[in-house]
Amino acid sequence: MNKRKLYSYLGTGILALALFITFMFLLVFISRMFYMGYKVISWEFIFSAPRNAMTEGGIYPAIVGTFWLTTLAILIALPLGVLTAIYLTSYGKPVWMVKVLKIAINTLAGTPSIIYGLFGMAIFVSFMGFDVSLLSGSLTLAILALPMIINTTEEAIRTVPQDFEHASLALGATKRQTIMRVILPTALPNILTGTIISIGRIAGETAPIMFTAATFFSRRLPKGVSDEVMALPYHIYALMTEGTHARSQVPIAYGTALVLLMMVLIISAVAIYIRYSIRRKRKW
Repeated sequence: MNKRKLYSYLGTGILALALFITFMFLLVFISRMFYMGYKVISWEFIFSAPRNAMTEGGIYPAIVGTFWLTTLAILIALPLGVLTAIYLTSYGKPVWMVKVLKIAINTLAGTPSIIYGLFGMAIFVSFMGFDVSLLSGSLTLAILALPMIINTTEEAIRTVPQDFEHASLALGATKRQTIMRVILPTALPNILTGTIISIGRIAGETAPIMFTAATFFSRRLPKGVSDEVMALPYHIYALMTEGTHARSQVPIAYGTALVLLMMVLIISAVAIYIRYSIRRKRKW
């Protein structure tokens, strides 16, 4: 056996070991969460409000609050992120300004989420007067998701062969028509991938909504964007850190975490199915 094959087998073995270790950690994590949380899962737990100092009842207001926070944040961040990526890849001039913008975007991508929470509290809650509300939390989460959406959309656009653009322009299409009818539809599956990752991240964030949107306890659902809401991540945090009845509240916290995980997986599965359907239609 020569050195090249030996190095190849060694590298493959290291990669397989890394995959196995990662899978085992994931399996232990999910198994522990399921074991601790499945006991409290029921229709009443999902569709009822908490009661008796959050030692009984369910998490329905927190589910609704998380859904609206995530949905509004994506509706705000996705068009802004896609338009920004289009500008950077197709219209960005001068070059120095594009470089500065990319540095700023990458810096935002590495900023801790607690900083976004403080920013949202200072700007949306205090300065703009939105108070602690669904609107303030959604705007804060949208800013959190923007760097990831911009970067993934930019990479998706760059993966589109330049021949597509040249052929469209040669046939008489304008640059705007080429972007809207050729480049974006081709890059759409990869754009959806970035959106899926963004949904998973913002749905599980606690720090950004702690100061801008979340309330410790509420039995009612939000009636508008000016209302404060319960949210699954903050509900878990409150039960594990501020609860006074650990014996009954810890299982509820694990059950809430299990529901949050399933919620993110369902949303991701729907988005992946849509992406797969688009790719399959394009092959035909």
